[in-house]
Amino acid sequence: MNNLDKYSKVFIKTFSVDKSKLKKLKYQSIPQWDSVGHMSMVGSLEDTFKITLDMDDIIDFSSFEKGKKILKKYKVKI
Repeated sequence: MNNLDKYSKVFIKTFSVDKSKLKKLKYQSIPQWDSVGHMSMVGSLEDTFKITLDMDDIIDFSSFEKGKKILKKYKVKI
């Protein structure tokens, strides 16, 4: 499984969404992606990629697409 698949799987599992909806997925655009869901997703990403996100990056993590850019800072190639 490549990193994009792992990344997508975290969103699909955490938010119970279909893969086809990921590209347009944004914070609070669905009921599941609230503050609690956000922290659950962050924890899953940290476990999956063995990283620790800085607080600023957790706050800036506002969409599926933005997350890809943030993870690049942690040497996670998606």
